[in-house]
Amino acid sequence: MINIRFFAYLRERLDVGSLDYELSVEETVADVLNQLIAKGEPWTLLAEQDVLIALNQTITSKSANVKDGDELAFFPPVTGG
Repeated sequence: MINIRFFAYLRERLDVGSLDYELSVEETVADVLNQLIAKGEPWTLLAEQDVLIALNQTITSKSANVKDGDELAFFPPVTGG
């Protein structure tokens, strides 16, 4: 099982700050992301927006492998002036 966290407007729009996700086999970040998107609205937001991904508090790519006990986080790109 992994813990998935959502930050900023993603947390607001999805109405969830975190959830536990059961890994069936070794999966990549993209696999997990696709499973979330397949849940339909409002989860399709994850496909529509450019989101940053962190695996165990380190920015990562969608091709990274996820294993039991990991923490996966999604958050919008940081902007500012």
